[in-house]
Amino acid sequence: MTRHKIIFGDCRAMKELEDESIHLMVTSPPYFNAPFDYKGVFASYGDYLALIRDFAGETHRVLAPGRIAVVNTDDMLVEGEKYPIVADTTLIFREAGFRYRDKIVWRKPEGYIRISRRSGVILQNPYPMYFYPDNIQETILIFQKGRYVYPKTRDPESHLDIREFQENKWYLTVWDMTNVLPNAKNGNVAYPAAFPNELPYRIIKLFSHKGEWVLDPFLGSGTTSRVAMQLGRNSVGYELQKELRPIIEQKLQVGQGSLFDEAVIEFIERDIIVREAKKSYRTKRQRV
Repeated sequence: MTRHKIIFGDCRAMKELEDESIHLMVTSPPYFNAPFDYKGVFASYGDYLALIRDFAGETHRVLAPGRIAVVNTDDMLVEGEKYPIVADTTLIFREAGFRYRDKIVWRKPEGYIRISRRSGVILQNPYPMYFYPDNIQETILIFQKGRYVYPKTRDPESHLDIREFQENKWYLTVWDMTNVLPNAKNGNVAYPAAFPNELPYRIIKLFSHKGEWVLDPFLGSGTTSRVAMQLGRNSVGYELQKELRPIIEQKLQVGQGSLFDEAVIEFIERDIIVREAKKSYRTKRQRV
């Protein structure tokens, strides 16, 4: 049985979590004022970096010593200006106390270009200085809180499938993964594109053991919690938009009768807990 907490609240203050209680953090923060997903959400780039700084500090507090924090992000083009989000996020996490462990490039299918074909500029103006490349990648930043003390005994239940590791080329710093189409809908609720299941699937397998706790401070539609559940891990997810609850419930198959029936799921709205345990559904109000 695994446990999962979906907390509708601000991840800049993860007061529900004790110090050093999380074994892995994997998330994708909102893209800074992305024209389709988050246009105008942040008043300035400084405000955006303040969010990253606050959540980095909280992540460092709740993460166990030696464990991994993974941030899926990328530089953003907004109204003709390119913002160095990858570099700034790396600096912020290092300032928060993390070691910079590695970087992976997530390469999307070549035909996937969301905003415009910037490279077309040079076709109409085939001269120097007109080159603007089309972006088909995102960056997966890997940070570590100190050094990990490897256990003397191995965990057979969390043994990696070496064939899967090799065939899908997890060992490279470039991962080819198909993205999720943007603005998918569940009823009348739309949400920005989530990262594909494959991203947290690889990260959770590579950096956590079964039964450990996985955190996603920007849960969105619930992908990280679903994958953690499938892989026998516990999870905590923070999300500001309460309107996403029906989508999260659908993704976690709440009340649908499935392989997830043994999971215990809590929906928390800071001071209200709505619990889904096994096949029974009941509401419980309590102070956190």
